[in-house]
Amino acid sequence: MIADLPSIEFADTDAGNIEKSIITMYEAIADRTLAEGDPVRLFLQSVAAIIIQQRVLIDYSAKQNLLAYATEEYLEHLGILVGVTRLQATTAKTMLRFTLSVVQPQVITIPAGIRATTSNRIVFQTSSTAEILAGTMYVDVAAECTVIGTIGNGYIADQVNQFIDPIAWVQLVSNITESAGGSDLESDDSLRERIQQAPESFSVAGPDGAYEYWAKTASQQVIDVAVYSPEPGVVEIRPLLTGGEIPGTEILQAITDACNDRSIRPLTDKVVVLAPTITHYEINLTYYINRDNATTSLTIQQEVNQAVSAYMIWQKSKLKRDINPSELIWRVRAAGASRVEVTSPIYLALEKYQVAVAEKVTINFGGLSDGD
Repeated sequence: MIADLPSIEFADTDAGNIEKSIITMYEAIADRTLAEGDPVRLFLQSVAAIIIQQRVLIDYSAKQNLLAYATEEYLEHLGILVGVTRLQATTAKTMLRFTLSVVQPQVITIPAGIRATTSNRIVFQTSSTAEILAGTMYVDVAAECTVIGTIGNGYIADQVNQFIDPIAWVQLVSNITESAGGSDLESDDSLRERIQQAPESFSVAGPDGAYEYWAKTASQQVIDVAVYSPEPGVVEIRPLLTGGEIPGTEILQAITDACNDRSIRPLTDKVVVLAPTITHYEINLTYYINRDNATTSLTIQQEVNQAVSAYMIWQKSKLKRDINPSELIWRVRAAGASRVEVTSPIYLALEKYQVAVAEKVTINFGGLSDGD
């Protein structure tokens, strides 16, 4: 793993070492000591400044050839060597339902580009033309946000419900799926991880790593993927999104499409993409603050609350991350609590397709304590 690699330097960039080396070398050659205000010493210090900058550039340039250090365009050049390109920003998608006021004897056409909006003016438009057939009341049409990025994500059913472009006989418009799939330009960290995993894709998707790689290409919001076979010939893929979010219909379908491509999926595999199984847990803890820290107890209480929130995010940000009260205690202690008593959660090992999500949180301040 990249995180386990030792740090390296291609050139010494320590300003003190470089300046000392230049002055020492001059004094040895000239056989005289340079005082602090000596014009020669000042000149050599100006030369040292140039050499230091060059050393920094040499070290930086060399590191840009390594996956662990490369950034921006340099990282993209490394990616192209294994066929990986940065995922571009995408728009959120949803399914809009157009409903008539009354059944019509003729077909009602819903043109592509018809727009609907949310209460806060986030606009979605239909991606293709659709028809409400004679004798029916509605039709469902795929739509996408008009603004690229994550801004269009997270609108649950019936929140996209206002017409911008009215259509004769059509009374209602509403989204029937939660909008999802919008993403910003892929980050360096995400691209670096996919480049490292790219060799898995060289094989037809059969190994776990290959399915994981292709699932992540469907959306850069996917941060973790569980792949397993519950029965012969069946492959279940369980993706988890950034921040521990559970994927909705749109992203699940995008991953399904990516992993079922004929050039990726083995003929004998039946690929099923499902949301992770949520395992709920409760947090109930009481903490104490050392009496010596009484003057900063309010600040510590705020930091404890933040630590618990951070623990909840950490717990749900990876599949198969066991519910671990020791991690919670460590975080609360690090925030300044002198003692922590945790009633729940208790340790629970998870399966690879499960994610732990806090359901009820109770944080009690037990007061000041004389103990450590």
